[in-house]
Amino acid sequence: MTKINVGTIDRVVRILVGLVLIGLATTGHIGVWGWIGVVPLVTAFLKICPLYSVLGIKTCSN
Repeated sequence: MTKINVGTIDRVVRILVGLVLIGLATTGHIGVWGWIGVVPLVTAFLKICPLYSVLGIKTCSN
């Protein structure tokens, strides 16, 4: 199983960015590309970022 690599502050930022992007997409301000905001939301809730794993980055204290 993949280890947690996303810390608390990182998670909060990801959630905010994801929600803003999805909100802008649903209101038509940035178009379909705004739905990419789902990615930071999923990684925030799972506490795992595949890109961080590949790059060896870890923003949590575990």
